[in-house]
Amino acid sequence: MSFPTKLLRSLMLGLGLVGAASAALAQGNWPSKPITIVVAYPAGGDTDALARVFAEKLAPRLGQPVLVDNKPGASGVIGSAFVGKAQPDGYTLLMAPNTFAMAQLVLKTTPQAGYDVLNGFTPIIQTGAQPLFIAAGPGTKAKSLKEAMDESKKSELAYASPGSGSPMHVLGEMFNKSTGANFRHVPYRGVAPALTDIAGGHVPLTWITYGPIAPYLADGKMRLFAVAQAQRSPLAPDVPTLGELGYKNVEVTAWNGLYGPKGLPPEIVKTLNAQFNDIIKMPDVAAKMKTLGTIPVGGAPEVLAKTTAADLERFMRVVKELGIQAD
Repeated sequence: MSFPTKLLRSLMLGLGLVGAASAALAQGNWPSKPITIVVAYPAGGDTDALARVFAEKLAPRLGQPVLVDNKPGASGVIGSAFVGKAQPDGYTLLMAPNTFAMAQLVLKTTPQAGYDVLNGFTPIIQTGAQPLFIAAGPGTKAKSLKEAMDESKKSELAYASPGSGSPMHVLGEMFNKSTGANFRHVPYRGVAPALTDIAGGHVPLTWITYGPIAPYLADGKMRLFAVAQAQRSPLAPDVPTLGELGYKNVEVTAWNGLYGPKGLPPEIVKTLNAQFNDIIKMPDVAAKMKTLGTIPVGGAPEVLAKTTAADLERFMRVVKELGIQAD
């Protein structure tokens, strides 16, 4: 370290400005080493797949490797909390579905083990939105949602979700409450293990995004009953909405976004936001996102911030009203 640098550090120590200067220094040299995108779920799910698509495109643009690190557990809380406690230097990021805003409402984590959704992170970009469907596997003979409802009156039917506190879990309980359905929640540690059991006939139903289920639809192992949004999805235009089938006011849309730890320097946020906005417009990326059942969103960091806050407010009320808790 040169003498001027030592002197500057000494002066700033006395003024309490070392942290700010370090952030500025990191910002000026960023990135000078590999970047890690944490996915708080096992490999094989749609969030993991999206993160890997973005990492591949981001690396050459920034001139550094971009790695995807899966840290599953507690419906995403473990991985999200890890990023929330990381240094805000731009080298540890979080690719998260909207379970990020909801999981702790159901799991009731302690402040030490959890994270602050609104104040503990820096929103960077909402990468996409994903309609949610109710689908059936070979574990039920029902050919429609009405038949599944009728079957559940005779014998309880289970539905799989990628975890307690996921939008799929909350949607499933909203549907039960609104319709009187008797569908029992079975949480898994991610989408991939849930799909394995559904396709194997061990769990009859699931609430799920389109991408992971598409291969099973193509080979006839699974079938879609309805989509949980106001309009039919362009991903599956022949599938009716819940509203069309007479089940009103049961709508939940999944989404995903990129966050950094709280205090991420604005210039790093600006750079990442611009890069991701460009990446999601690339034809091959848009095609891959469609395959994964994701509709690109993009925009400013404020879009993700508002979406996160709106989901937290809405589902805080829903979870309380319905008494939804982790199984």
